[in-house]
Amino acid sequence: MRVYDFLKYLFSAVGGALLVGAFLWYQSTVTFLDEALEVPGVVTDLVYSRSGDSSSYYPVVQFEDAGGQLIEFQSSSGSNPAPYSRGEEVSVFYLPGEPESARINGFFSLWGGALIMGVLGGAFFLVGTLMVIVPLIRKGRGAKLRESGQLVTARIQGVEQNTSLVMNGQSPFRIVTQWQDPATAKLHVFRSDNLWFDPTDHIPGESISVYIRPDNPKRYWVDTSFLPKVAS
Repeated sequence: MRVYDFLKYLFSAVGGALLVGAFLWYQSTVTFLDEALEVPGVVTDLVYSRSGDSSSYYPVVQFEDAGGQLIEFQSSSGSNPAPYSRGEEVSVFYLPGEPESARINGFFSLWGGALIMGVLGGAFFLVGTLMVIVPLIRKGRGAKLRESGQLVTARIQGVEQNTSLVMNGQSPFRIVTQWQDPATAKLHVFRSDNLWFDPTDHIPGESISVYIRPDNPKRYWVDTSFLPKVAS
């Protein structure tokens, strides 16, 4: 459980930091475009680069600055297949007096870094936020059912591991129960919330209390308050 708590805050913090970085990168590009000069350029070469299983072609562009000096630079943005061909004319942005700041006027050349950082940040932040919110929602739903739900006694069928969730190489446990609705004779299977220890030796008797919504037994909460608390 401590690993879960650590990860949810880590994902949220990393995601938040990446989103802030993406915004700052975006603002930097906006400022750059406000101050930059736009001049024509031409792709003179394509530099091949390989990293692991991926490879990219980076265009080398030549342009003439406002002072008539011929400048050549390699774009920091590449792709496979090559984004441009040799001899292709492109538009170039650069800051006056800073030809080394030159960038190709292309979406990915200008906005790719902020986009990638924003997507990664959004993914990390979403995962971290869900890891925080989902348990709170379940806790609130359980509290509401305890107040207004119907109390039934379900028969314990056993303890299973929820292998769909893995933390630090371990999966949580759930108590599995069954209850037959006397009004409809339908059999309902209830599972407890995730438990980060094996509760088998701590279950007294063969039945357990479950709170359900009378109009919808699929909304339920298995009462595991009798179990010991895990030391933090």
